[in-house]
Amino acid sequence: MMAHITNKEHAAGLTIFFPAYNDGGTIASMVISAITTARQLTEDYEIIVVNDGSSDSTSDVLSELERVYSRLRVINHSENLGYGAALRTGFASASKSLVFYTDGDAQYDPREIVSLWNHLTDEADLVNGYKISRSDPLHRIIIGRCYHYLVKILFGLQIRDVDCDFRLLRRSIFERVSLTQNSGVICLEIMKKVQDAGYSIVEVPVHHYHRAYGKSQFFNFRRVFRTVIDVLNLWRKLVWEKGKKEHS
Repeated sequence: MMAHITNKEHAAGLTIFFPAYNDGGTIASMVISAITTARQLTEDYEIIVVNDGSSDSTSDVLSELERVYSRLRVINHSENLGYGAALRTGFASASKSLVFYTDGDAQYDPREIVSLWNHLTDEADLVNGYKISRSDPLHRIIIGRCYHYLVKILFGLQIRDVDCDFRLLRRSIFERVSLTQNSGVICLEIMKKVQDAGYSIVEVPVHHYHRAYGKSQFFNFRRVFRTVIDVLNLWRKLVWEKGKKEHS
């Protein structure tokens, strides 16, 4: 899979980062695929993995990868701080003008970064993937669709897929957009704040694969309940309170 770049030496710099929590069985393939893909796109790239307090073999795997690949930088959280906290660390640590992230569980293919890269024109600020088909158990598909339609209505979002964690964006966005969430609702926060700030969003179809290792950290009652509370609190801050200010 090759990108349509005439002179990659003068292409923009690219940070690729992965939030990882207990992804010891998949993170090596993700990092290696990311490095191979980044080399196609630009000479100026870095790979970052934010290890969010993993308790499996993730730390050992990353230590070996860091020894072999000089472009890889591992950032370790001493304890599990949450998905949003891992993303915030990744964005804050990125040094290149373009930033891509996806999860470390291999449900997305880093090689498809090429497709996002080719759609990041001068007029686009963020390229957001949307799942061609969701490869999850039926209950997750149903919950995911309900969540998607609910938050689209609540937050007035105009994108196809709120929770597709396969995104390429300009780092300059964070000069105006500040992220605060430590949980998974950070994805909702990103898209709402980017949209409200007037940035241009392009959407590109990407493949979604069955989880080959580990299990979802989200789909249990406690986390679903916590997500509902987080979504409502975020709606209060970004929609209700903002609306009150605009009409006062």
